[in-house]
Amino acid sequence: MKGKKALEQLLTSEQIAKKLNISIFTVYRWIKTGKLKAIKLTPRVFRIDEEDLNQFLKKHKTTP
Repeated sequence: MKGKKALEQLLTSEQIAKKLNISIFTVYRWIKTGKLKAIKLTPRVFRIDEEDLNQFLKKHKTTP
């Protein structure tokens, strides 16, 4: 079941956009510029490890 847990940690670009309340195109831009690590399944399909997303958010967190 170890493989199943790993798959559960992979998020789609759409899931991230919805979770962060941002445009999916922003997520694609982060991936394209290398700011957000992603696994490329096809030219238009990516999966993002939940841990990579958390690291990205910590690194780019803005404080008011």
